[in-house]
Amino acid sequence: MALLRAAVSELRRRGRGALTPLPALSSLLSSLSPRSPASTRPEPNNPHADRRHVIALRRCPPLPASAVLAPELLHARGLLPRHWSHASPLSTSSSSSRPADKAQLTWVDKWIPEAARPYAMLARLDKPIGTWLLAWPCMWSITIAAMPGDLPDLKMLALFGCGAVLLRGAGCTVNDLLDRDIDNKVERTRSRPFASGVLTPLQGVGFLGIQLLLGLGILLQLNNYSRILGASSLVLVFSYPLMKRFTFWPQAYLGLTFNWGALLGWAAIKESIDPAIILPLYTAGICWTLVYDTIYAHQDKEDDLKVGVKSTALRFGDLTKYWISGFGAACVGSLALSGYNADLGWPYYPFIAAAAAQLAWQVSTVDLSSRSDCNKKFVSNKWFGALVFSGILFGRLVS
Repeated sequence: MALLRAAVSELRRRGRGALTPLPALSSLLSSLSPRSPASTRPEPNNPHADRRHVIALRRCPPLPASAVLAPELLHARGLLPRHWSHASPLSTSSSSSRPADKAQLTWVDKWIPEAARPYAMLARLDKPIGTWLLAWPCMWSITIAAMPGDLPDLKMLALFGCGAVLLRGAGCTVNDLLDRDIDNKVERTRSRPFASGVLTPLQGVGFLGIQLLLGLGILLQLNNYSRILGASSLVLVFSYPLMKRFTFWPQAYLGLTFNWGALLGWAAIKESIDPAIILPLYTAGICWTLVYDTIYAHQDKEDDLKVGVKSTALRFGDLTKYWISGFGAACVGSLALSGYNADLGWPYYPFIAAAAAQLAWQVSTVDLSSRSDCNKKFVSNKWFGALVFSGILFGRLVS
């Protein structure tokens, strides 16, 4: 108790009363202290005990005021792990006052320099699932465009992989710029860089320009047909964040955007589009997006109702599982049609059956009232994409 009282005294001396949590800390000390008056006096045999504690505190670096007043800023700047609770540091709840295990920290928390960390968070580099969901349709298309018996073009796979990282980051930047006034009202998005005030919109626009410039460098390495097709996708990227304000079907619009790589990958190899193969593949991707992003949207449905934005989660309501079951069936059927028209070999179909089983598992077991389970099922879609890719790869090798 002597140490805590000395801490209050020292923090008052340094902040000259500016730190607002000090009264709360004083109240905490009062509630924890014994009621006996003798407990408030220094030890009889050691009257300088409090002074020693103050001297020890002076050897420590001062705590920034923002650590108490705005913990979400420290999360984004990397001064605190992202998985610390936003609750008051004085909270007595064990779940809110204890940091998450080190194993839960992402590579961004561990390796990205502090100054660059807000930009990494803005591009969602700590959450690679979005990049996987954007990259898989590209990989499917590039692989299905390979010659029978050959491996897909590895250079193209690498280029489109890098492009997926950049385009996903650019899309998130646009989304957060347009939604910054909404994000600070939604629990899950409140600590994002713009909503929390760590980055300014001007900094975000500059970062967006850098991402688009790097993306242009990748696009220029493709053929002219692909350049035009790729550049046209920016219309979708920039307009998607607005859809949730006007329609209950923003997930369908996201499907058009996220699966554009199904068109672009084939075009980068063939310099054309084969509708019989690519349109069913594109349709499959759109239906897949409607499944996984509807599940994802159920995490925010209460907040969406409060702030007035729309989603298929709100549109479907209690009938969500029936709707996404239908979209899942349409996805699998379209994949089968695309593979048949592309003359893929027999290994393609067992993998598609496995992918269908994975999708059925998601739909049948997801608890739409549980945010954690919705997120778990959403993240599992990387395996659906991997199963489809493996089927196309082996089907092309034996065709």
